[in-house]
Amino acid sequence: MTNPEKILKMLSKLIETGVLTSQDVAKSFITSAKFNKEKIANKLDLVTREEFDVLKKVIIKQQKEISNLKKKKIKEVKKSLLANLLIYSLIRRCCHHAIL
Repeated sequence: MTNPEKILKMLSKLIETGVLTSQDVAKSFITSAKFNKEKIANKLDLVTREEFDVLKKVIIKQQKEISNLKKKKIKEVKKSLLANLLIYSLIRRCCHHAIL
C-alpha cells in the first residue's frame, strides 16, 4: 500500500468515527511527513554537521601536508639535478683537459 493510500485510509477511518478536525489532519500530515523524511535520511546514510566539519578539517590538513611534501620533493630533485649537473660538468672538463 502506498503512502497516499495509507493517508486516505486513515482519513476515512477518522471521518467514520467522527473525530476528524482540521488539527487532526494537520498533525497526521506533519507526523507522516516527519516519518518519511527520517526514513529517506536513514536510507541516504547522511552524517551530522559536526562529523562533516571534522572530516573537512582533516581533508584540508592532508591537502596542506601533500602540498608541502610536493614542494620538499621538488627541492630535493632540484638539488639532485644541480649536483648531477656539477659532476657532469667536472667530468666533462677533466675529459676535455685530458684530450688536450
